[in-house]
Amino acid sequence: MLVNVKEMMQKARDGKYAVGQFNINNLEWTKAILLTAEEQKSPVILGVSEGAGKYMCGFKTVADMVSAMIGDLGITVPVALHLDHGSYEGAKKAMDSGFSSIMFDGSHYDIDENIAKTKEIIDLCAERGLSVEAEVGAIGGEEDGVIGGGEVADPAECKTIADLGVDILAAGIGNIHGKYPANWAGLRFDVLEEINKATVGMPLVLHGGTGIPDDMVKKAISLGVCKINVNTECQLVFAEATRKYIEAGKDLEGKGFDPRKLLAPGFEAIKEKVKEKMELFGSVGKA
Repeated sequence: MLVNVKEMMQKARDGKYAVGQFNINNLEWTKAILLTAEEQKSPVILGVSEGAGKYMCGFKTVADMVSAMIGDLGITVPVALHLDHGSYEGAKKAMDSGFSSIMFDGSHYDIDENIAKTKEIIDLCAERGLSVEAEVGAIGGEEDGVIGGGEVADPAECKTIADLGVDILAAGIGNIHGKYPANWAGLRFDVLEEINKATVGMPLVLHGGTGIPDDMVKKAISLGVCKINVNTECQLVFAEATRKYIEAGKDLEGKGFDPRKLLAPGFEAIKEKVKEKMELFGSVGKA
């Protein structure tokens, strides 16, 4: 059964660890992440962007697949199905399709419109027992057409959005989606501390978890980050493992072209990467 993220975020906040949001792109991705979470006894958040949802035939298909998989694989750890960077209309569709948690990304609106739309999404989610993530301050990089200018969030704006009643808050602190450029200046821990003070105990989210050095990740967790999003890193290791399999000519040996064999190395690579991240975030054994 899917759960919202409220309880897992409060436990993470109190226990000074973070829960990983691992974005899913297909059946292999979902199965690999769920099995790893169960093996590591870690709570887990499955993230679905609007683009990935469309690719997988719609939010209803995704929600039904995840729910069925939890039952068929015997998954006992807490699992949330979370809309990642949802538009206003996308958020409503995900709610209707059975998602347990919604991120409404109104960061590209001016603050007044962001507040008005966030309030409406919070009310709709509250009626259904769903959790809500909001974002303040655009994050650099590109995410399914949602482009941020690498801005750093204003702690006062963060307080305004947190006070509306969101469950978790994503605030830009110099993080970027995708691969980090060589001239990246690093995370702004001074801003993170200010946001933490302004939002008083609000669980914070770090987007763009790929490529942030481990010591920075650990410091961010110590300063109130309870949820870290990982997507690009799983894509990279999946692609690398698949490429090696084909370059080694394994697909030409026997029935090596069978998708179950062809995708197996990538599947195992995702499992290994997710395990590595769960250990780094401190969520192992916390289910």
